[in-house]
Amino acid sequence: MSTLAFQEAGQQVVTSEEFNALEQRVLRAVELLRTERTARAAAEQKVAELEQLMEVQASELAEMQAHLKTYESERDHVRQRVERMLKQLDEINA
Repeated sequence: MSTLAFQEAGQQVVTSEEFNALEQRVLRAVELLRTERTARAAAEQKVAELEQLMEVQASELAEMQAHLKTYESERDHVRQRVERMLKQLDEINA
């Protein structure tokens, strides 16, 4: 078994297998961190896109609600006119 560290008083000896295993664990941790950072950046980008879309849709919703109120008002106005005309027709027929 080869050693990478000098054995001094009170120090442990690290074998090349242990060092290689540690190196592999560090490399896996670095790769995992890189993958997670990439995923986080993608998620943050998606959140930003969805927030922008939500703002656009909120604006469109407000516009549609304004149109709906206008249409309801116009419908009530037409209903009143029709009721007035029907009342006039009833008076003529009476």
